[in-house]
Amino acid sequence: MKTRTGNFPLGFRLRDWSDWEKELAGAIAWAQTNNLEVIDLKDGDPSSQAVIEAGLRVGSVDLPEWQGMISPDKGKRAEAVAQNAAYIRACAVFGPMNHFVVMLPDQPELSRAENFDYMVESFSQLAPVMEAHEARLVIEGWPGPGALCCTPEGYRAFFKACPSQALGITYDPSHLLRMGIDPLRFLHEFGDRVFHVHGKDLELLAENLYEYGSEQPPTFAQPIRFGALHWRYTIPGHGIMRWTEAFRFLAANHYAGCVSIELEDANFADTEEAEKFGILQGVRFLAGC
Repeated sequence: MKTRTGNFPLGFRLRDWSDWEKELAGAIAWAQTNNLEVIDLKDGDPSSQAVIEAGLRVGSVDLPEWQGMISPDKGKRAEAVAQNAAYIRACAVFGPMNHFVVMLPDQPELSRAENFDYMVESFSQLAPVMEAHEARLVIEGWPGPGALCCTPEGYRAFFKACPSQALGITYDPSHLLRMGIDPLRFLHEFGDRVFHVHGKDLELLAENLYEYGSEQPPTFAQPIRFGALHWRYTIPGHGIMRWTEAFRFLAANHYAGCVSIELEDANFADTEEAEKFGILQGVRFLAGC
């Protein structure tokens, strides 16, 4: 199954939250049955081999060490670089790989500028390894605790400090929308760095924004799963993202990657049946975009 605009292969990110996701052979069989073409993996070595042998594509694999790369401890940073470099080499036997990461610091209480310098040092050392093995880093801009490379300012500064073309982006518009950043304008600035796409959308809850605002926690209201009170993550088609416009831009800029549903939607959670239904609904919507 592929997108109508751009003909990008469609699939899903395999997490380890639910029992069915922990059994790779079953997940592969389900993907084949439903004409899905892509699986993103937490562990690319040796799981990639089973996915590829099944005739599917590996969208991304998680880089194993994140926080250690952005640690004030020089020894810890060196260990993280060595661990990630060994993993990149091991995964390279399966072909060019996208290595997924969120730039989460080991000590988020430190200043962002200080953590930024640690990040630049570590990934500058890792970049030549990625280049040598035709691997690419795909940074997701989830704005977690102290996370770097979430906004245009952060990405722009990072790519200036680390200009290697092996370093790029997992384009997940839900995080941009959550922060009030125009996801299409973002593509126009950083489209040449987009090597992977997450199919995840966002719904804005206008009534809740009026009721609770965006700066303070509520006094009585209960939190919303996979969201805050004035927004929530959804499957594609249940939010506000203009997917066809994004695919049109990616196609014009010769994007050669795929689109993987990252399921974080409270309406499709808690049971295997609900989660699989949510993934398929998202994929089918994107196939029409």
